[in-house]
Amino acid sequence: MSENQHNQDATYMQESLALARAAFDQNEVPIGAIVVDCKGAIVGRGFNQVEGRKSQCAHAEMIAINEAAAAIGDWRLDACTLYVTLEPCSMCYSLIRLSRIGTLVFGASSPRFGYQLDNVATSSVYKNDVRVLSGVCAQQAQDLLKRFFQMQRTKKGEYKSGSQKDKSESY
Repeated sequence: MSENQHNQDATYMQESLALARAAFDQNEVPIGAIVVDCKGAIVGRGFNQVEGRKSQCAHAEMIAINEAAAAIGDWRLDACTLYVTLEPCSMCYSLIRLSRIGTLVFGASSPRFGYQLDNVATSSVYKNDVRVLSGVCAQQAQDLLKRFFQMQRTKKGEYKSGSQKDKSESY
């Protein structure tokens, strides 16, 4: 990958991180996503709104993809790139594929819910139609997620410094 492409990916991921911070501020799991068209314009934005909307369908990726499709006027987003701060779950990865998104760029890995853990989604039949780039601004995304889940445990009285195993890696 060229340094120019790496810088461009990092710049777009910063936009996704800003949306993740907006989710954090609304007491949502801090995940942000944007869809960028072939000309480099952001055509869709989203952040997690699962708690606010009381729906698992309110993932950052789904909101950004819906907004992009409305902006473009077509459900086919094959010339687009999706930037998301956390590795998509199987549901979102399936939507990415069905929307014909050409490239997926994500920050932090999700060892517990990420699409790579799902045997169906990671088979070669499914993997080959989306170019995937991982680890872009991963540390920033991980730090935000860790802070959020530590805050949640503190609110619930479950987190005592040093006395409980850190479960923040299981997002």
